[in-house]
Amino acid sequence: MTRSVHIIGGGLAGSEAAWQCAEMGVPVILYEMRPQRGTEVHKTDHLAELVCSNSFRSDDHTANAVGVLHEEMRQLNSLIMRMADQHAVPAGGALAVDRDGFSLAVSEVINDHPLITCQRQEMTSLEQFKDTPVLVATGPLTSSQLAYSIRTLTGQEDLAFFDAIAPIIYRESLDMSKAWFQSRYDKGSGKDYINCPLDENQYADFIAALLNAEKIIFHEWEANTPYFEGCMPIEVMAERGHDTPRFGPMKPVGLTDPNTGKRPYAVIQLRQDNALGTLYNMVGFQTKMKYAEQVRVFRMIPGLEDAEFARLGGLHRNTFIRSPVLLDDQLRLKSQPNIRFAGQITGVEGYVESAATGLMAGRMMAAELANDNFTLPPAVTAHGALLRHITGGANSDSFQPMNINFGLFPPPSDSEAVVITANGKRRKLKGLDRKGFMAKRALDALAAWSA
Repeated sequence: MTRSVHIIGGGLAGSEAAWQCAEMGVPVILYEMRPQRGTEVHKTDHLAELVCSNSFRSDDHTANAVGVLHEEMRQLNSLIMRMADQHAVPAGGALAVDRDGFSLAVSEVINDHPLITCQRQEMTSLEQFKDTPVLVATGPLTSSQLAYSIRTLTGQEDLAFFDAIAPIIYRESLDMSKAWFQSRYDKGSGKDYINCPLDENQYADFIAALLNAEKIIFHEWEANTPYFEGCMPIEVMAERGHDTPRFGPMKPVGLTDPNTGKRPYAVIQLRQDNALGTLYNMVGFQTKMKYAEQVRVFRMIPGLEDAEFARLGGLHRNTFIRSPVLLDDQLRLKSQPNIRFAGQITGVEGYVESAATGLMAGRMMAAELANDNFTLPPAVTAHGALLRHITGGANSDSFQPMNINFGLFPPPSDSEAVVITANGKRRKLKGLDRKGFMAKRALDALAAWSA
């Protein structure tokens, strides 16, 4: 009889790992603590619920590392990518999903699989799994008791940072006489984002309001916890410099206000959040402002004067392990190899990165139970680059959450980095040509490996 694997956590990584194991013939017991125990940010008891954004980011597999990871996951029979594709909503060159439809679909597939048993209970300790293959995929919101068990087991202190979520607004409450539809550089359909413009005076007033608004007060033990740079509260960004938001999420580049025929001084972009197009989220506007302050400050934005919020922004503590020290190249705990980790708790950042580590962990566990040797995907692939980064490629002393990016891939060799131009001259690969080469190299290598 085939042994079962135990997976703790029904998020993106846990759901993907369960699917991969089951599809390879291995029975799975998947533990999810919701709804028995909720979290500060989850709203449903669905598996793979998205809490920060509904975007899986760029879907360009020809020149973007995230898009390459998307395509590799599709080649590897990823449940998360299949459901994301089925529940996609307009987002220019990005892949964004109807979050409720997506998580409900993942839940239905997992619950209907004959080899997966989903148990709704909180796991508070790893002690019971001493001789059992188990995957910990509890994400950035690992419960305090289980986090304590992990700390006790590893002998390492968890690292922590704060993660913020952006507000969601009802589409019907927007003033479209001031806002307009347009994607930067007219990518996608060219109308995938709603844009709210600010002139120089409006921008100055808005930044002042951000800085002066009442914020959530941290507990003493939280005060020195760093933010992850990719999910920074908008007011923290403003504290770094008056123009910092204008060169970040509020950059007006590639946009023209149809009311003036000119580029605005700054822009707030809203992205469709559900398939019906009734909800839009404020792109890059994670915040730690108090709820009443959010309503007051965000209604200063032209087009949002009467905005009604389906969800206001929030802030929560995020924990992850020091993976380069604790894990081997198969995502196993070095001190207790029957235990694996996957998802954001390993120090990857982002939906697809979390699911990708779950995909790999699931396949590793299935191979191990079949007494097969699991060969890591090549380092030049997105999966290979990500795995190598978190299990040894990163500096353990300064280890921070990391999205997939071409900086994690091995650079082109000296011979690969030189191209011959039409007039016979030699030049180095750079810019989009270099990214295009690395993207194609990754997908070719992944296809050969998976075959």
